[in-house]
Amino acid sequence: MPVEITWWGHATCTIEDSGLRVLTDPLFARRLAHLRRRRGALPPPEAAVADAVLLSHLHADHLHLPSLARIAPGTRVLLPRGAPGAVPGLSRKLSHLRLVEVVPGDEVRIGDLVIRAVSALHDGRRLPVGPHRAPALGFVVGGESRTYFAGDTGLFDSMADEVGDVDVALLPVGGWGPHLGHGHLDAARAAVALARIAPRSAVPVHYGTYWPIGMDAVRPHEFHAPGEEFVRHAERLAPEVTVHRLGHGESVRPEVTKGEPQ
Repeated sequence: MPVEITWWGHATCTIEDSGLRVLTDPLFARRLAHLRRRRGALPPPEAAVADAVLLSHLHADHLHLPSLARIAPGTRVLLPRGAPGAVPGLSRKLSHLRLVEVVPGDEVRIGDLVIRAVSALHDGRRLPVGPHRAPALGFVVGGESRTYFAGDTGLFDSMADEVGDVDVALLPVGGWGPHLGHGHLDAARAAVALARIAPRSAVPVHYGTYWPIGMDAVRPHEFHAPGEEFVRHAERLAPEVTVHRLGHGESVRPEVTKGEPQ
């Protein structure tokens, strides 16, 4: 069966491959600090069903302890090396899970899948304070297909070499506020990354879900438009890649041959 991707919102996706479910950066909250979920219903209970969980970095909208508490006991969670020491209460609150600390280059086999950690260019600290003790990561999930989950990252020179040949790329194209700083991809930079990686298909993520409370009228374009802008930039820079722009809770089985229609 080909890979199936479901986007639940923000950076939370389910990758189904080889009969297994891999969940990325689970965030099932209606509100997180000053952010609220502005678009899309909360993911249903089945979104928390996974054979493995990938955590790209320590920011609270990617490593969210209450959401991780919903994952079934014994599930393996791949996370940056040093995370248990950098996030207060992580080991205690997630004692029901099997935490596997990884760095770029590490590979973990789960059933018929091989999950490889790769680099990301992003400030991976647990904010608002905390030493930089855990690197931000991306992951390549290899099974019947090869799927790259970029996490949160900026462009970096070795990106394509580290990722390698992949069928699907899940790329962040926006954020949760009106400005994106260093270590992020906006729609235009994500299209550059897409052209460098050259997967067969792509799914834009990390946009159009959470927004700061009280800022609905502040640069609304930055909330609504990144998905459409990514499609437009990708058509220009990477015309052979099929882009699937999903709604919250929607799924797709990407084609494995470049250029085939959705």
